[in-house]
Amino acid sequence: MNIIQFTKDFPDESACRTHFRAAREREGIVCKKCQCKKHWWLKNKDQWKCSQCDFRTTIRSGTFMQGSNLGLYQWYVAMAFMSFSKKGISAAELQRQMGIRNYDTVWSLMHRIRKAMGDRDSLYGLSDMQEVDEGFIVTATQSQVRNNLKRGRGSKRVSPVAVAAESIPLEDLITGETSRQCRYFKMKQLEGLKAEEIEDFVEENLDENSVVFSDMSTSYTQFSKLVDTHITVKSSKVSTRKTLQWVHIAIANLKRTLLGVYHRINQEYLQLYLDEFCYKLNRRYFKDRLFDRLVIAVVGN
Repeated sequence: MNIIQFTKDFPDESACRTHFRAAREREGIVCKKCQCKKHWWLKNKDQWKCSQCDFRTTIRSGTFMQGSNLGLYQWYVAMAFMSFSKKGISAAELQRQMGIRNYDTVWSLMHRIRKAMGDRDSLYGLSDMQEVDEGFIVTATQSQVRNNLKRGRGSKRVSPVAVAAESIPLEDLITGETSRQCRYFKMKQLEGLKAEEIEDFVEENLDENSVVFSDMSTSYTQFSKLVDTHITVKSSKVSTRKTLQWVHIAIANLKRTLLGVYHRINQEYLQLYLDEFCYKLNRRYFKDRLFDRLVIAVVGN
């Protein structure tokens, strides 16, 4: 879907409401009171009614839209801009495009959508063969920005990020053809470079039967206890281009995206930006269907 098709399909609040209702019903409505999954739609009330206990569920209840004062149309416009743009869009630019006066309103809206992306990706893990490494992203707290701290790997303005890439070749979902690209990625912000943090990342996101490739960092020494096979390689130009190719490509693209779109990223919210980057990277083959997948992520469950 492109912006022209979007304006045709979703011209107003009513069209967005109809689409979101259908998306929720496909995912399934679960009663908060009795957990029943069978509901009736009350057209006059614009709500679902539980067939077992008569408890009513509004169209936003239980979704990432719950409690938001913005209309569904505004949510849909924000999701459209965030899914149509390959490299992302800043809150200031989205504010200008949507004509919303308050910057904080748009900033909060985008972070809710990023949270939905992260929660959706957390449902899936990596399997088969993976590459693991870490990168360093320039960030800052508000006080660090005011104090103008130095930049660089040893600076407090740099946040370490653990990155894992599933290095099995990607298959096209429609044609079944094998691509030269790898499959899926995971990224997690770390407080430091402690081995325990990276081990937790591996245990949470990688299948225990995996084969993992990494460099010879001392932070990775216990990987063999967490996965089936752990293979280490010496850091060099050859290992960067071959053995650990995809994880380094992901880190380079992440840095280019964040530096090119956002003027400043607060350490407190870096994980949300990582969630957005990974969500779109993992679904790069969805193309025009990415917007519909994002709607499902916002539905949540």
